[in-house]
Amino acid sequence: MNISVIIPACNESASIGTLVSQIKSLYPDSEVIIINDGSTDETAAVAKASGAIVYSHPYNIGNGAAIKSGIRIAKGDVLIFMDGDGQHNPHDIPKLLYELSCFDMVVGARPKEGQSSYIRGVGNKIYNMLASYVAKFNILDLTSGFRAIRADIAKRFVYLLPNTYSYPTTLTLCVLRSGFSIKYIPIIVEKRKKGASKIKIFNDGIRFLMVIMKIATLFSPLRIFVPISFFMILLGSINYFYSYLTQGRFTNMSALLFTTSFLIFMMGLISEQICQMRFERSEGERKFNDLKIFEKDSSQNKIAP
Repeated sequence: MNISVIIPACNESASIGTLVSQIKSLYPDSEVIIINDGSTDETAAVAKASGAIVYSHPYNIGNGAAIKSGIRIAKGDVLIFMDGDGQHNPHDIPKLLYELSCFDMVVGARPKEGQSSYIRGVGNKIYNMLASYVAKFNILDLTSGFRAIRADIAKRFVYLLPNTYSYPTTLTLCVLRSGFSIKYIPIIVEKRKKGASKIKIFNDGIRFLMVIMKIATLFSPLRIFVPISFFMILLGSINYFYSYLTQGRFTNMSALLFTTSFLIFMMGLISEQICQMRFERSEGERKFNDLKIFEKDSSQNKIAP
């Protein structure tokens, strides 16, 4: 099994050297890739001196953009994502790899006390519940950045990943809604060695919510359209009963709410069909490309008479 460990880092010189050394001591033959996302300190130099492959962005593009760069240049069959701030323990990597023999992606789930603040812990719980509804799967830690995934699956969804911290959310929902399997295992999260988290609760919180809505409409539109349609029917029914009791008639507002509910439901059905057509087309293109690669390899390996 060829392993590539991808670590996005921005001004993490205080912890990156120790992290790379620990990984190299556990897996000497592994490919450790540090994506230097526009650091202004010695992150790149320290990582390179520790034996990592360093790929630098000319300026800070984003955590998700660093992950995408790592996925594109990684050569391993298995990709492991970790944070560069020292919070993830490299000794948990064997746990991820052990479960990866049976699952397509394995994610390290942080305990409640591993959340950096009470507000963020509550927010993550709400996002986990909403994402679990969309994916029809019990998601324990939607935003965990410590995970192992098969390289072919990660490369399949790289174009959908955002440039921001919401990439774990997108990747998790893409994997689940495409029919791949996920396993959550408990991990212990260490305190940051230096500095503070770069995630902004309000801005990134709204972004996480929009990502969940986007992936839901991309892979399973009815999970969004049906509840909204039902809500409009409920409003229409309440308005009708109220107007009937007070005015003794069926009002235009009730008709508008019922009509809107019907239109939203029909839009959901159309979106579901478009989603299915897009998925079948992408699957067909992937199988065609795989067949071309197989035929090419077969012709190159053919033994001359």
